[in-house]
Amino acid sequence: MADVTLILASFPSPSSGNFDLGPVTLRAYGIMILLGIIAATWLGGRRWVARGGDWDGMFKVTIWVVAGGVVGARLYHVITSFDRLPDEWWGVFAIWRGGLGIWGAVAGGVLAGWWAARRHGYTRAQRFSMMDAVIPGVLLAQAIGRWGNWFNQELFGSPSTLPWALEVDVAHRPAAYATAETFHPIFLYESIWNLIGVVGLLWLDRRAKLRAPALFCVYVMWYTLARLTWEETLRIDPSHSILGLRLNHYIAIGVFLVAAAAFWWIVRRGSERAGQPSPPAQGAMGHASGPRMDVPRGRRRSANRHFSISRDFTKFHRFP
Repeated sequence: MADVTLILASFPSPSSGNFDLGPVTLRAYGIMILLGIIAATWLGGRRWVARGGDWDGMFKVTIWVVAGGVVGARLYHVITSFDRLPDEWWGVFAIWRGGLGIWGAVAGGVLAGWWAARRHGYTRAQRFSMMDAVIPGVLLAQAIGRWGNWFNQELFGSPSTLPWALEVDVAHRPAAYATAETFHPIFLYESIWNLIGVVGLLWLDRRAKLRAPALFCVYVMWYTLARLTWEETLRIDPSHSILGLRLNHYIAIGVFLVAAAAFWWIVRRGSERAGQPSPPAQGAMGHASGPRMDVPRGRRRSANRHFSISRDFTKFHRFP
């Protein structure tokens, strides 16, 4: 029994965040981010196809989303934590040492994805629908990626003696807490919070049938709720403070309010439109057709050409 109590007394950190495969060194932080991207692409792609989209378009847009997310995440960290970067010239680019801000990642990913989807001919409505399709996968990627912080021994909170408290090496402890040995594993808390959010988003999307991009707004509210309530309160890593609150507190509050207002507006518009009857969509033969995903603008020319050929063919050939 004493051995069991000893095992549950703390949560150990990895001795190293690297995996050496001969001459090649793999960074665990990068591996976890990659696994998160793969999981997000898989879940987002399946949901997009279920909405009538295509894997090809999703994959092309995802490439830009990932690139924009990484650039935005690093740019945010560099701007807000420039004094904590490595002194070497390559310090700005050293993402393998951590330092990816989620605020910049989401903003950069959304902007890049919006531009890429528009460039590939997707309409505004389709772009909004794509945002709602992929957002549970984005939260899943965040849940997986947070384990990269575990390998780097970062994203932990104030000292704790709870059975799941995280052991942190002296080299990674803030100077003010050098004598403390175990801390709140914030990365673990956030990973669990995000997984709960994934389940919640999938359930809400199935039950409520929200108008896009309302589900994206719910994601923003869910994540910022964690940051502005318990996470920023527990964190002890260096941060700019204003009137006693960390900078991320103010960002989370502002983003939460914007997302809540957008959600209210989208739902209200959706309910107003739901009260207005609309005629059923007509198919090529004049019959009502079911829901479908419109062909992106960039692919309409070939689709229209095939329809013209088919129409001309029936015009000059009578069938018995």
